Amino acid sequence: MRSAGVGFLDHMLTLLVKNAGFDMTVYGKGDTYVDDHHTVEDTGIVFGEVLKKALGDKRGIARYADRMIPMDEALVLVAIDISGRDFVLYDVSGLKEKVGTFDTELVSEFIRGFARAAGITIHVKKLAGDNSHHILEAVFKALGRALRDATALDDRAEGEIPSTKGVL
Repeated sequence: MRSAGVGFLDHMLTLLVKNAGFDMTVYGKGDTYVDDHHTVEDTGIVFGEVLKKALGDKRGIARYADRMIPMDEALVLVAIDISGRDFVLYDVSGLKEKVGTFDTELVSEFIRGFARAAGITIHVKKLAGDNSHHILEAVFKALGRALRDATALDDRAEGEIPSTKGVL
């Protein structure tokens, strides 16, 4: 993985990609002299576009997945549906405003951009924790593991599109 141009985001993307079992290279150069918002959101959008293209018609994938991940005192649940419909419920309260120089509110912007571009429903819920860094690590690890499970081929699906409508 290369740099998206935002140190904390690079750290989180490394966790996400490792836990998803994906191979991803990111090159980012944004207007970080203003702030990190556009770079973080645009990275999520591009990641979503790439995943959507890679999945094609989603034939044979598991489609649904959820993961609950601990990171020390933090515990986070992420549930996803690769449905073609984007929706995000991001219920992660109690974060400090910043982790280092990174604005923690940008994590929801990354996830929303990703979900919108990929056509994925994502629910993120913090169940426990008070260390913002640990909570956000758990978010990205759980999202990675849920993506790994939902994009995996389902042997029982026999190459079918995972929908009663026959299309996603």
